[in-house]
Amino acid sequence: MNLLQLAFLFILAASSALAQTAATTPTNAAPRRVGFRPPPTPRNLVPILPALPVSSDVSFYATNDVPHGRVEVVHYTTAAGTEKRMHVYLPPGYDTDTAKRYPVLYLNHGGGENDSHWTAKGFTHCVLDNLIAAGKARPMIVAMPDTGHVVSGKPPKLGEDDACTKEYLQLIVPYLDSHYRTRTSREGRAVAGLSMGGFVTLNTGLTHLELFGELYVFSSGYWPEQLPVFAENFKPLLSQTNINERFRMPVYFGVGETDIAFLNSQRTLAVFNDHGIRTFSVLSSHGHEWLNWRRYLWQTAQIMFPEDR
Repeated sequence: MNLLQLAFLFILAASSALAQTAATTPTNAAPRRVGFRPPPTPRNLVPILPALPVSSDVSFYATNDVPHGRVEVVHYTTAAGTEKRMHVYLPPGYDTDTAKRYPVLYLNHGGGENDSHWTAKGFTHCVLDNLIAAGKARPMIVAMPDTGHVVSGKPPKLGEDDACTKEYLQLIVPYLDSHYRTRTSREGRAVAGLSMGGFVTLNTGLTHLELFGELYVFSSGYWPEQLPVFAENFKPLLSQTNINERFRMPVYFGVGETDIAFLNSQRTLAVFNDHGIRTFSVLSSHGHEWLNWRRYLWQTAQIMFPEDR
């Protein structure tokens, strides 16, 4: 028997053995991997973000025939004696179900604006009324403070709160918790902001995860000269091995493709990504304008406060 014949017999025997193995192995059996362990299920599952409304859609913030909440204008006084104003949205049913406590979204305006703009131009009350009526968002309180003279685009050192953070911790959050039926745990607080208000999310919300469980950044990010400062100052926090467990939702960045803050947003987002932090990155049409910020609010309000929905 020559070598060619021996090779033919070897191939025939091997084919027969493979056929017998296939015949005795269930077709739906999972492949075996030595030492393989399935990855653990994350404590906070990632939801599916609803698609943004098209830019021409006005129905999601229209005054529709649904139960309406109300907006109060309240005042508090700073340690320096300055009177500050804040708009507060209370959801439908707040006045009738007096035993119920509500999560709070702290929603921040942009530069050159004040606490009235999220209702006057963002139609926050209408967006929430419509979502709550459709069962797409939890009933929540929305606090819209005036941070125009205290917010900063400079990232603080950890443990060294800026003026805006101090006002939040000493005045804004205590005011809400003492005057309204709020959920006072970090699971009951989210912070969001547009443009300069995005720095409230980053400088205040990110540095105080013991108070805030969810962070949403609209059309914002650190300027090029501040980005290395942010990366360095926040490295001890972002490098924590359990950092993703501290965010109840992935950190959200929404920005328009023609937005003046586009590059700042993407570069700041990249710092989070470099540390393996779970994030949502939403790119929309249009630019630095209310057409986008209303849509980001509509989208994110549907994933906020996931427990007990």
